[in-house]
Amino acid sequence: MQPLHLPTRRGIVLDGVLFSQTASDTKLFSQTASDTKLFSQTASDTVLICITGIHGNFRSNPFYFNIGHTLADAGIDFIYAQTNDAYGMIRTTNTLTGKEEIIGSWNERFAYTDEDIEAYLDYAEQTGYKHIILAGHSLGANKVIYYLSRHHSPRVERFVLLSPANLTYMLSEVTAAERLIVRRMTESGRGGELLPFYLMGWVQCIAFTAHDWLFDSVLNNVHTSPDGDFSQAAQITHTGALFIGTYDNFTDGDPVGFLTNLNNHIPTADRNRLIFIERTGHTYQQKEQELADRLLETIQAWRKEK
Repeated sequence: MQPLHLPTRRGIVLDGVLFSQTASDTKLFSQTASDTKLFSQTASDTVLICITGIHGNFRSNPFYFNIGHTLADAGIDFIYAQTNDAYGMIRTTNTLTGKEEIIGSWNERFAYTDEDIEAYLDYAEQTGYKHIILAGHSLGANKVIYYLSRHHSPRVERFVLLSPANLTYMLSEVTAAERLIVRRMTESGRGGELLPFYLMGWVQCIAFTAHDWLFDSVLNNVHTSPDGDFSQAAQITHTGALFIGTYDNFTDGDPVGFLTNLNNHIPTADRNRLIFIERTGHTYQQKEQELADRLLETIQAWRKEK
């Protein structure tokens, strides 16, 4: 395991982890805005990058360890790609200003999705990986959908969506009164202030962040209804695999139908793999190793198709 500290275009540094048979020999990006480069390369030609979801860190999603070690043992590198909201608050230093900043789910803005993902893609490309697979878990999967709908770059070879987040379901218990408070705070110039309540009952955040969740359609791209807005999924040109646990409770009670519905709106549907992990939920509790094994099988199958 090798820590990664990757600067974004806005200067924020994202902390990831590389799992690799040769991770101890892999150097990192230099941390200056004017001199960002890599000093050595990895031995593997394939990497799976997995974008985290809200509070989707190692502590809440231990399956990342299973995936990382399982893939690395098979000669496939894995990057745990932590983004702004992996924890409530993360202390960091901005490489452009030199000032300390605190990022996290409390002040994340969805508009930074592209540059957060590209920080990891740039690292992978400059490291010399020939095969880059872009994955995301939960809200991270929604970010991957958003990114791939707008970027059709060949440097991403395949995608993997793990338990995409149904934002409509997640936000269903946010009351009308709470939504009104968010609107009033953002419209009155108080968007940078903390809300007087926890969004969804568990996320402490500023009004701007809550506004992104509630009123910005950027990541609200997965739905239970066949008539939902799947315009982003309809723009994806890559092929990949979609995973979900059959007990996932963010799907209105039908995880299989939920994932199938999403895939049906992707133009490459007939070439994508749908994989259902039985008797587990949104974070694959007690099935972490099965998830890792199925991921490895999927990547190895893709390799044989070449």
